[in-house]
Amino acid sequence: MENLDTTFAALAHATRRSILSRLMQGESRLSDLAKPFNMSQTAVSKHVRVLSDAGLLTIEKRGRTRHCRLNAEPMKQATDWLIDYQAFWTQQFDNLAQHLADERE
Repeated sequence: MENLDTTFAALAHATRRSILSRLMQGESRLSDLAKPFNMSQTAVSKHVRVLSDAGLLTIEKRGRTRHCRLNAEPMKQATDWLIDYQAFWTQQFDNLAQHLADERE
């Protein structure tokens, strides 16, 4: 569960979700990740560090640049956990639909 807490905490911020979305297109230099945001590269680096600590991306230093790459495995674990709740809610809605149909009869 600790990994899920870390994953969800990292995903809780819109900037971090946006960074991950950009990394779905492929590896990127940290400086390129920072360009679309109205914040300093230092602030973006802090977001990248949170994502890295959560295992959602990897950082590789090449010379003077840092390259970031998406690691979606923690999101798969979160999705697997959420799927159980999807099944629960699907059953709840099916039960409600059946209840409403029975009342109409």
